[in-house]
Amino acid sequence: MTAVDFCGLRLAHPVVNGSGTFDAIAARRVFGDALLDRFPFSAFVSKTITIEPRDGNPPPRLYEAPAGMINSIGLPNKGLRGYLRDELPELAALPVALITNVMGSTSDELAELVSALDERDEVDALELNVSCPNVRTGLDIGADPRELHAVVTRLRPLTAKPLIVKLTPNTADVVAVARAAEDAGADAVSLINTLRAYAPHPTRAGAAWLGNATGGLSGPAVRAVALAQVREVAARVSIPVIGMGGVQTGLHAASMLEAGATLVAVGTENFRDPAAGTRISRELDDLFAKSGGKSGRTPGP
Repeated sequence: MTAVDFCGLRLAHPVVNGSGTFDAIAARRVFGDALLDRFPFSAFVSKTITIEPRDGNPPPRLYEAPAGMINSIGLPNKGLRGYLRDELPELAALPVALITNVMGSTSDELAELVSALDERDEVDALELNVSCPNVRTGLDIGADPRELHAVVTRLRPLTAKPLIVKLTPNTADVVAVARAAEDAGADAVSLINTLRAYAPHPTRAGAAWLGNATGGLSGPAVRAVALAQVREVAARVSIPVIGMGGVQTGLHAASMLEAGATLVAVGTENFRDPAAGTRISRELDDLFAKSGGKSGRTPGP
């Protein structure tokens, strides 16, 4: 497959992982250096990093929904210091570009994260998580075009690295927030994140199953929504789009490219098939070969 030029990064193919859906450090412990030889993605997106360590939401954290799942993980992580000390050295050994995903509850926290990671050569790009439905402050920033514009405007001068804004689907006008991110200096946008959802307790009437009551719906159930929003946003912005949401096959990935995405992220499917990235990129190759390279949008900026 033709390599992809994404925000100045030369990637071998257009398939990456969704943040928090593939643990590269744990995978290397299981598969050893063979993982480096057959890494399933052309770039690796880290789980979300916050200033201080987070334990995540109370259990239960997962619920199987028809054609998908609802998660209420709550962004557990070691915090910025723990990431820099314990995880970044291991992630830097991966044979692909590293995109670090960050989230703060205020612009000050985001500024601290962006400034600290800008100093690290191991990090190739930054993704701002302003869309997680499990953390109210992140949802508020990503759902309000004016607030998002103000935040990105503040962060843009703090780094020369590509700045990707991960958009929430839980807003009245996703195009408005995408354009606000672009106008403020974002280099790319990614969408969609999970749809806000509720899982009832199977035996206790009126009670929630998830420990945090609500969570985020992902998987095949959101694919049609994702395609619609990717298509709409890609038609209205000039920066690259990373499309995600229910991608399970090369055909699904091709549909995202046809909708206007430059890269395609695989998320929930990684839990079912840890080698999904490799399989999907090969299926995409086959589709391109059979159609003379016309199965999807020609990869590029």
